[in-house]
Amino acid sequence: MNVAAAGAARVRALDGVAPGAIPYAELLAGQAPVILRGVARDWPLIAIARESDAAAIAYLQGFDAGQPVVGFTGPPEIQGRFHYDPGLTGFNFAGARVGMADFLARIGASLDAPCPESLYIGSADLDRHLPGFRAANDLPLDDPMFAHGVLASIWIGNRTTAHAHHDMSHNLAICAAGHRRFTLFPPGQIANLYPGPLEPTPGGQVISMVDFADPDLERHPRFRQAMAAAQVAELEPGDLLFYPALWWHHVEALERFNILVNYWWNEAPGFLDTPQTTLLHALLSLRDRSDAEKAGWKAMFDYYVFGPAGQAAAHLPAHARGPLAPIDATGARRLRAQLINKLNR
Repeated sequence: MNVAAAGAARVRALDGVAPGAIPYAELLAGQAPVILRGVARDWPLIAIARESDAAAIAYLQGFDAGQPVVGFTGPPEIQGRFHYDPGLTGFNFAGARVGMADFLARIGASLDAPCPESLYIGSADLDRHLPGFRAANDLPLDDPMFAHGVLASIWIGNRTTAHAHHDMSHNLAICAAGHRRFTLFPPGQIANLYPGPLEPTPGGQVISMVDFADPDLERHPRFRQAMAAAQVAELEPGDLLFYPALWWHHVEALERFNILVNYWWNEAPGFLDTPQTTLLHALLSLRDRSDAEKAGWKAMFDYYVFGPAGQAAAHLPAHARGPLAPIDATGARRLRAQLINKLNR
């Protein structure tokens, strides 16, 4: 049982929204999770998955392009919880490059086992691995906020848990088979979730070290505060969950066979670097300085970075603004070259 989910608030849900009328701008402006009930109910995959798990597996296999994916396997005793080993020396599961159709068949063979291995394919690029799938199963992504591109991915497995983590992109997640539970936390709860190592990580992002099924509140006392701030989304096939970038989410696939399709996107253009790089450099350059220095640099960052985008250059003529001017692709290349030069000093 997910203890955080037991008494948490429910994510706001909207009924009756048509796929062509999804209020994308309104969702993003709200900066909070929202469920759109049944918005993808007419996808062929969802109808086929209602017939049987085997039919859904066969449907996906029919799109397989033969490109290897990473398949993750955990022993029965982890009960689907993909995490670190007890000594934090590695992981409690293994990943390997596999054929999509073969691994789907392996998942199918596990469905009737009383204590199956934990099996899942995580974040496989739909257009690369299952070309043609989106021609029949997709969302109308016609809002200007998607101008910089969307990454559509698929997640397939038996009963598995993706431990609480955050993504650096906004997300539209559609339950296409099975039943999913998302337990979500605002970005400000990071300290109360006890993040693990920056690397290595089980799936590319830092994860919480709290066992949501059996939290040790003596070791992780602030998790009580995280639980008080949690929101839970229970998804049935056809339901869509929107949540903003940097929201932490703990994702449980609760049936013997589960499929999730998700769309990631950023409003920022692709030529901007990821803030994660900035965080790593700040660890190198700022974290171990004195409190007085850090306070001074905080004021500097508030002025140049976190305050209004134009304030630092407002009093300068255009020709003198340099990197303080709005950044385009050319300016990004120039600024990146300056940084590389300084880092290689």
